[in-house]
Amino acid sequence: MITAIVLMEVEPSLIPETAQALADLDDVSEVYSVTGEFDLVAIVRVGAHERLADVVTGEIAKVDGIVRTETLIAFRAYSRHDLESMFSLGA
Repeated sequence: MITAIVLMEVEPSLIPETAQALADLDDVSEVYSVTGEFDLVAIVRVGAHERLADVVTGEIAKVDGIVRTETLIAFRAYSRHDLESMFSLGA
């Protein structure tokens, strides 16, 4: 499974509608509104890099309101559970 984080600059007046349209896409698992340089962050999970290209350029980039995107591909996922076991002393 390939996980990508897509950062998006969005027209301010269209943020709620854009977020909902993104959340409705099959390969988008979560959408967050955030502060800072970007307005929305989408988590995309796909089975192949080719599908990621289709989702980001063929689906996400065409959603109304999106001005610009930046995509980060995750190498490895860490959860609280993983971190606790890494630092456990075996007690």
